[in-house]
Amino acid sequence: MASVSHRDVEALHRRVSADATYQANRTVALLSRMFNLSVRWGWRADNPAKGVERNQEARRHRYLSADELARLTAALAEHPDRQAANVFHLLLLTGARRGEVLACRWDDLNLTAGVWVKPGATTKQRTLHRVPLSAPARQLLADLYAERDGSEYVFPGRVVGGHRVEVKVAWAAICKAASIKDLRIHDLRHSFASELVSAGFSLPIVGGLLGHSTPTTTHRYAHLADDPLRQATERVGAVITSAGMSAEIAPFRKTGQ
Repeated sequence: MASVSHRDVEALHRRVSADATYQANRTVALLSRMFNLSVRWGWRADNPAKGVERNQEARRHRYLSADELARLTAALAEHPDRQAANVFHLLLLTGARRGEVLACRWDDLNLTAGVWVKPGATTKQRTLHRVPLSAPARQLLADLYAERDGSEYVFPGRVVGGHRVEVKVAWAAICKAASIKDLRIHDLRHSFASELVSAGFSLPIVGGLLGHSTPTTTHRYAHLADDPLRQATERVGAVITSAGMSAEIAPFRKTGQ
């Protein structure tokens, strides 16, 4: 630990970048966390991962189309791993992060009031996040509650007393069955947000449901607000046209003519 230098971390970042640009950044982030802890514990005086220039990352804007959503829903209904299918179904219905859903406890839920209180330990911002649950989400959770095996977790894992931690294999199989390419589990969260914005809900409301700590994070969905605005202008145009107002451009007359 004490012998690792800044040059060593940079060299590792370059090697990983040759095959996986984003993974190289994740690797440095993990190392930075490790070395921060080593400084705190007195193992060394500095963090050699600090200041390593990261690769440029393009933000993804991948959302489910209506056709993809229909195919995904059908694939979820047929997938043999019912627990994994229910995890993805709940992600679609809540826009929550994968870790939040997998770590969800029954004590965090009030199905009567339709509220999910996420503890700070499970959220990215490390703050308590209280969100309402839709009727379909409440029904799904109620069905799962009726079949629970005594675990404190909604999605218990194989290890007694723990929750499920891995759903990647099931996700790959479901996407293949649905003939959907280039869709990550996290894109279900983006799809949830895009549906809200396209339905006309404001960015602060969307950010509140997603648990964003700053408006900047939610702003990535701002361009989707064009859809309801366009629908609104088209509606006004249709009303005016149907009332008999001509859509032709009138010639401009100079003052005094």
